[in-house]
Amino acid sequence: MKALLLAPLLLTVPQAAPLPVHVGGRVVAGEKATIFGWPGVYFETRFRGPTLKVVTVPNADHLRLLVDGKPRHVLKGTGAVVVTLTGLGPGEHVARLEKVTESQSGSARFGGFFAEDGAPLPAAAARQRQIEFIGDSHSVGYGNTSTTRTCTEQEVHDTTDTQQAFGPLLAKRLDADYRVIAYSGYGVVRNYAGHKPGENLPFLYDRAIPGNPAPAVADSAWRPQVIVINLGTNDFSTPLKPGEAWADAAALRADYRAKYVAFVQRLRAAQPQARFVLMAAENFRADVEQVAAATGATLVDSGALELTGCNWHPSLKDHRAMADRVAAALGR
Repeated sequence: MKALLLAPLLLTVPQAAPLPVHVGGRVVAGEKATIFGWPGVYFETRFRGPTLKVVTVPNADHLRLLVDGKPRHVLKGTGAVVVTLTGLGPGEHVARLEKVTESQSGSARFGGFFAEDGAPLPAAAARQRQIEFIGDSHSVGYGNTSTTRTCTEQEVHDTTDTQQAFGPLLAKRLDADYRVIAYSGYGVVRNYAGHKPGENLPFLYDRAIPGNPAPAVADSAWRPQVIVINLGTNDFSTPLKPGEAWADAAALRADYRAKYVAFVQRLRAAQPQARFVLMAAENFRADVEQVAAATGATLVDSGALELTGCNWHPSLKDHRAMADRVAAALGR
């Protein structure tokens, strides 16, 4: 295997025709590259032959490359990164490039898969099932691979693996395509410690890239059967401070419930075929129960979690348990 770090401009990389690709997650299709910023995005291709080249500009992200289901390389760096895998054998292969880390600003670029000594095969068709996951750091998989609760900002970044968060785990179990529209620290009406008032997850939801106000282009092919929302931890995890928009905790909870109902109704108007699942921890379960009753959604308790990931976030074991709980609610 050979990994080359090239110049910062993706356009400087010489390339033949790219392989057909199946894309999972919210992305922006560009002339020379696909741009993406939300967590959990993935690209899949099929080809025949012994060699695979992958062209990317990861920027702040770590991008894991798998061939035939086995991890082969992690692409990272601020410039263009090209990885060439050789000796794969002459037969058919499946490759997948998946975003692992969270980037709250900026974006990464995917320039394509290339089989220089082989032949393309049709990309896998979109899966029949589609699931969307909307949430905060718990949906991102914040620090979930960490072996300690005490982490620096860099350690949080490096130990986050969205592909092992409960949403992608569940989607893979159900053989579903998935999108993760989640942002650490954000809530329905209030972010962690009152950070960035007014800029909550519903505010960001329509964006193509989290850190860019441009809206996503409508995608008629995205018709999820299930939409899972896990929001509320940041709304209530820290006490109100002077100067915030709510007179007291009761006013905050009332606003949370009203805005949450409105958010679900807005999403249902866009995706009327979807079943809604709302997840809740114990300290805001009663509020989510009222939202679920008002919207016809299914309530799922997050359950007792060990929270041994970075900064008391869910561990890999916790994410498996949450996936199990949502699966049970869906009858899977």
